[in-house]
Amino acid sequence: MKRKDPPELSPRLARQRALRRLAHRDHSEAELRRALLRAGFAGPVVAATLERLRAEKYLDDQGFATRFATSRVAHHGLGRNRVRQALRARGVSRAIIETGVAEALRDVSEAEALEDAARRYWRNHGRDEPVQRIRKLWAFLLRRGFPAGLTRDRLAALWPRWREGLEDLAEPDDARESGEE
Repeated sequence: MKRKDPPELSPRLARQRALRRLAHRDHSEAELRRALLRAGFAGPVVAATLERLRAEKYLDDQGFATRFATSRVAHHGLGRNRVRQALRARGVSRAIIETGVAEALRDVSEAEALEDAARRYWRNHGRDEPVQRIRKLWAFLLRRGFPAGLTRDRLAALWPRWREGLEDLAEPDDARESGEE
């Protein structure tokens, strides 16, 4: 049985591979560059492919950074610091990261994301003593990338209610809607 030679790594094939990756999920330019180089495409072919994808509006690091940041804050309970770190790991430039995170935080409240993450943690870690629980919660929220000042302020506002057990399982809006208070 004869072995087939690998297909020529042409610009057309590079574009197809890149579009296939972009169809699956958004990628930064650096992620696509690494993937195409790892697949064996030559540097000039990769550069030309990325330039064409930018011109065709398939590749946009600014849009990617904004969508990524919005998703991570709104749906994954991450703070701005963790989002910045994740975008840096994906090869996005600092200027684009700052603009993308700022745009995302105009649409999504980081304070609400912090409170949601804090409530979930509080409900799921009920075995610890309250003071130990709040210390662990503080560390958890900082690891999630929330700024220390915001974390301190929001926990100071939530702590009195949690300490007295008023908000252990229900959010404040849930109690008002059901007629309790």
